[in-house]
Amino acid sequence: MIAIIDYDAGNIKSVEKALLFLGEETCVTREKEKILGADKVILPGVGSFGKAMEKIRGYGLEDVIKETINQGTPFLGICLGLQLLFERSDECPGVEGLSVLKGEILKIPEKKGGKIPQIGWNSLKYPNKGRLFFKVPEEAYVYFVHSYYLKAEEEEIVTATTEYHTLIHASVEKNNVFACQFHPEKSSSIGLQILRNFIQIQREGK
Repeated sequence: MIAIIDYDAGNIKSVEKALLFLGEETCVTREKEKILGADKVILPGVGSFGKAMEKIRGYGLEDVIKETINQGTPFLGICLGLQLLFERSDECPGVEGLSVLKGEILKIPEKKGGKIPQIGWNSLKYPNKGRLFFKVPEEAYVYFVHSYYLKAEEEEIVTATTEYHTLIHASVEKNNVFACQFHPEKSSSIGLQILRNFIQIQREGK
């Protein structure tokens, strides 16, 4: 069973729908026991970094997320879910993220002729190809919707990048923690393959 963490963020239903399409049993929940007992856990979301952290802490989910990761459960952050795994964001100065991974979320710089937020398809490059991208060719296009981007401190965890006004760390992998700034659930057949790859990842230690 795949637990999708419910902290009142947007886009949860589209992730659930994609997983159901792939034939997976899912549970949208904020219950500690269900999250800790799941085979895989996904932290999706769109919205404000600060509001999201307020909700996560208000529901008592911060410790649950960290315990889930520490016990080796494959964990996937999507879009805002990626950003929350890091230490801080330009969007909400002074608000601490989950700090599961080292790095910061920065505002996409303005550029003549370019719009912010980035909304649309962009191609990926693999500086360190990770397990999410098995059978996904380099330069594959995926769907982004964001105004802020990740700059990871540990470059070795960056498994995919894209260019939009600047170099964006589009996906990361460290042990059992995976995250992507783009939306695999909205990225057609490529996105479904990425989700399949996550589904097939085994718990750490197995």
